[in-house]
Amino acid sequence: MLLAIDAGNTNVVFALVDIGGGEGRAIKARWRIATDPRRTADEYAVWLSQLLSLAGYDRSVVTSVIIATVVPRALHNLRVLAAKYFGGEPLVAGVAPAAFGMAIDVDEPASLGADRAVNTIAAHALHPGDLIVVDFGTATTFDVSDFSGAYKGGIIAPGINLSLDALVTAAAKLPRIAIEAPATKGVIGTNTVDQMTIGIYWGYIAMIEGLLDRLKAEVGRPVTVIATGGLATLFERHTGVFDVIEPDLTIQGLAIMAERAHMTGNSLS
Repeated sequence: MLLAIDAGNTNVVFALVDIGGGEGRAIKARWRIATDPRRTADEYAVWLSQLLSLAGYDRSVVTSVIIATVVPRALHNLRVLAAKYFGGEPLVAGVAPAAFGMAIDVDEPASLGADRAVNTIAAHALHPGDLIVVDFGTATTFDVSDFSGAYKGGIIAPGINLSLDALVTAAAKLPRIAIEAPATKGVIGTNTVDQMTIGIYWGYIAMIEGLLDRLKAEVGRPVTVIATGGLATLFERHTGVFDVIEPDLTIQGLAIMAERAHMTGNSLS
């Protein structure tokens, strides 16, 4: 099985994916740990071995590893983890033999984050036509790709947790609140917590809807909007702008890239 590792700014997600069975990239288990570039390969191995065991798997079931990271300092220890504990050099998204293999039609192609490129690959493999992928992570990103699978550009906005952290840090009397849909039906809050919840939640939905309207107008053709990331389902309940929710888009993209590397004759282990 494939161990797919998505190292983001906030969390590192590890997923065990069966890409050789008849289920078609079935995700058997997933775990996450806070991103810390100082965490050693040995620390990862102890933590991950225990979780594999709790899920009923031995470490030997992992026959290949692929990594996507937007935290360059984390890559070395993840490479060591793969080599030392899983018996081989990992694939790294964006590096041959796991190159992205798509046109990146922007001013600075090398600056495109691996997660956004992997999401685009997965989205194009799963859905036809022009696409917009909205990924709710540390930042909320909007990524546009055309019907050929070429990456055309997008938008980077502060993530909702980042926005809330900035608000609470800068305003001494404002409390920490949960990110959730407001309990009130209207948007006139009558206490501090309700006003903050309305501002964060409905303000964020207004931003999403407004930016998607502008992106669709600029594309000028029918577009499928795909949402991914942990908070996608929270917003889906109160807006109709998402056509599809793909909670595991990045992991699916990594599995697709690993399959492609294998099909071109490169060892996955």
